[in-house]
Parts: sequence; structure tokens; C-alpha cells
Amino acid sequence: MTIQLKSADQTHYDAIALGEVLMRIDPGQVPTARARTARIWHGGGETNVAEGLSYCFGLRAAVITALVDDGIGRNIENQLREAGLDTGHIIWFNNSGKGQFSTDAKGTLHNGINFTWAGKGLLPSVTEYYRAHTPVREIGLGDVDWDHLFGALGTRWFSTGGIYTLLSEKTAALALEAMQKAGEHGAGRSFDLNYRSKVEPDKERARQINRSIVPHVEFLVGNQDDFDDALGYETEKVAKDASFDQWLAIYTKMLHQVANDYPNLKYIGTQLRGALTADRINWGAVLFDVEEGEIYQAAVRENIEIADRTGGGDSFASGVVAALLDGRGAADAVQWGAAHGILVQECIGDTTMVTRDDVEKEVARAIKGGGVSALR
Repeated sequence: MTIQLKSADQTHYDAIALGEVLMRIDPGQVPTARARTARIWHGGGETNVAEGLSYCFGLRAAVITALVDDGIGRNIENQLREAGLDTGHIIWFNNSGKGQFSTDAKGTLHNGINFTWAGKGLLPSVTEYYRAHTPVREIGLGDVDWDHLFGALGTRWFSTGGIYTLLSEKTAALALEAMQKAGEHGAGRSFDLNYRSKVEPDKERARQINRSIVPHVEFLVGNQDDFDDALGYETEKVAKDASFDQWLAIYTKMLHQVANDYPNLKYIGTQLRGALTADRINWGAVLFDVEEGEIYQAAVRENIEIADRTGGGDSFASGVVAALLDGRGAADAVQWGAAHGILVQECIGDTTMVTRDDVEKEVARAIKGGGVSALR
């Protein structure tokens, strides 16, 4: 099936994402503790989806977030703009201590930063966060005019995720309000469970919040652990040496239960990443078309060398959404998601550096099973 969405000429945006954006400090080949130089990127699970839709797939996308108005915040904004995102709806906190959205100059509120080393070989990727006092945690009900964004301007799609929702009580309330308003105005909606214990170690709190949001979602993203940690679905454990078919049978049984509990869902999917080392993985994806009762599987890529695993799941989600916005069904959508997800991991940083043409070529290559030729 395909979701009935507004046409592009009916809306100002193709997609809007709500979430936190952090500056990423990347020490390159050297672990953070021994680094003396670093590269600057940005990223956030929710806004990475919008950036994929904008930069890779050429769609009109905007981000809703909050930043402190300083050099770090403006650096993040400039990176978002370079990717084609509309940053006009960012809520800026001044540091004068005056006004509704303000903080002080000593950093009581500060822009989020993470140090992420991509890992190498047998040394795993490590991310260390500094996000406990970010301004996006302070944005709550009434601070965003959803009727203007979803109604007067209009969007075909809205997305957010389970990292943002768990940052504070305000972010949970705002995400629910946004989902409800997006539905009222006829936008498609996606949500990535994306559970992170570093953000919210209390799984029961995470489950309570996510159970309030999932009834307002059309496309839900989550792996087997996410459904347990973030929604409370306990499934049969899969042995590390289990075959893909064994895993898929258990995952499929759970998907049917989730779809039965949340009849609003149209699609449920996940990427499948089997880490062989920090920089070599097996990669695949599945997408459940609920109405058809059919599981669609992307071509499996085995023993693939990657540069940086960060953002692969977000890029799977944006590839699926891009296909749905293009009027395609689940069979194509899962291939787009898997291809975009693996290609983003071939590049450094959290966010996409590839094009729709790259994605379509990778879909064709993976299905055919061919190699990669140099472009000369």
C-alpha cells in the first residue's frame, strides 16, 4: 500500500523534523583521550532524517530545534543551511538573560556537544555527550505554532524520535503535541524509537512516553531491542550465531503484535547492522507493510568496510520516507532506506554526503550483486 499524502504543490515543505542538534567533535584516527586536533560536524537523530531528505533527495525540509545564539549555535546553523535545510524556525536563546528565550553568558544553558570517535578494527566507536543543559530541553507546549507550520505553510511529512522525546518532560509533551497537530493537518508521520540509555536510563519512563506517541504515527522505526527497551515488547532472544531467517521469524512475530496493538501504523521497519569490527559490517533492512501483511527485505550487503557508523539508522529512515513521498511502495522504500543507510556510513560524520543518484545506483548494484567501478 501507499500512504495518501498531500501533493508538493499543496505545501510549503515536504518534511519537517523536531529534535536536538549537537555539535560533534571528531578526533579522526586518534581516540579522544589522545587527540590534539579534531574535525567539526553536527548531528541529531531526528534532524539527520530531515537533512537526508533535503541534501540527498532534494526535498524541501525544515528543522524545529533550539540553540543558544553563540558561535557554536551559528556553526551548527551554517552546517544545516549548507545541507539545504530551512533554519528559519530555529528558536534562538540569547545570553543576555532578558526575554522569554534567554540564558546567561556563563553557559547555564549551552549548545549540546558530543565527542565521537568512530573506532577502528577491534576498538569500538565511542560517543561521549554533553547535553544535560541544552536549550531544546526548555521548549515546551505553546512555544511552537504548529497550526502555522502544518496548516498555513503545510508539510507532507513530520518526523521526530525517541532520543528527543526523553530529554525532558517538555520535549515529551511538545513531541506529542506536534504528532497530534501533524495528523490533524494531514501530514504523514514517522517516529524512530532509537532508545539510548545514556539519555534516559529509566526504561519504564521511556515506555510510558513512547506509548503515548506511537498511536499518532504511520511509520515506526525500531529494532528488536528498541521495541523491548522503548515499548516493553519482550521477545524470544536470538543467539548471536542465529541465521537471518531465525531472527526474521522472531522479529516478524513481534511486528504483528505491535501492529495489532497500534492499528494506526502503516509501516514498521528497521535496519540490520551486524558489526564484524568497528569499520566492517553486514547490513540489511526490512519493512513491514501492515495492510498487506507482507515483510519486504532489502538486498543484504556482507562484509562492507565503513568509515563511520553514526547516522546509518537515521539515513535508513530518511530513505524510506523519501520513497514514500515519491509515491513508492514498501518494496522500493526498503531498498532506498538500506542503500542510503550504508552509503552514509561510507562517509565521515553523522549526516548524508550522497545524492539520490548515488542511492539509486547502489540499489541497482546491490540487487544485481555487482562490484563498484571507478568514475573517470
